[in-house]
Amino acid sequence: MSQGDVNPAAVPHAAEDVQGDDRWLSQHQRFVLDCKDKEPDVLFVGDSMVQLLQQYEIWRELFSPLHALNFGIGGDTTRHVLWRLQNGELQNIRPKVVVLWIGTNNHENTAEEVVGGIEAIIKLINTLQPQAKTIVMGLLPRGEKPNRLREKNTRVNALLRSGLPHLSRVQLLDVDRGFVQPEGSISRHDMFDFLHLTAAGYAKVCKPLHELIMQLVEETPEEKQVTLA
Repeated sequence: MSQGDVNPAAVPHAAEDVQGDDRWLSQHQRFVLDCKDKEPDVLFVGDSMVQLLQQYEIWRELFSPLHALNFGIGGDTTRHVLWRLQNGELQNIRPKVVVLWIGTNNHENTAEEVVGGIEAIIKLINTLQPQAKTIVMGLLPRGEKPNRLREKNTRVNALLRSGLPHLSRVQLLDVDRGFVQPEGSISRHDMFDFLHLTAAGYAKVCKPLHELIMQLVEETPEEKQVTLA
């Protein structure tokens, strides 16, 4: 992508209602309402990898005690998350940590474009939630056997490792190790459809994630109330 070109993965865009039931917008509106009456220490944002997490016991065990909110929508891309965050999902809350897991659905984008979209989201979070620290989850391998999408996700992670240190208040959590077997396959015991995680798969991801979240939460001082004369 030459200098001056617009990165399509970094252009906010609402998801199209291709099925006709307006579910995507309804979920977004519910998230905006959650922001008005809940006070999360941790906010999860992303696609189905985030959305499905709350269906497992490990969510209730590790993240519910942190008053975590789950703003995951299946099928979302970086464009959709950008639009959602620009349109109310970061208002009225002040989380200490934002967990961002997005990019595996950006099928039409190059790895470089995906990373540009993720960086645009990080910059938006830094602008709207300057007190928060962001954890970017590395993309997981996908497909039972080696394939081009798995290769692209690996490339995205490599670019994130080199690029994120240049941004403030963000760090990458690589969680892709241990999913690909020595012969190159992925086990259905970790990913039931070779994309979405099982309970065992989430355990591999969530334990190091929880440790990092707790470290960042403890590093973030409590806000002091300032009384104006």
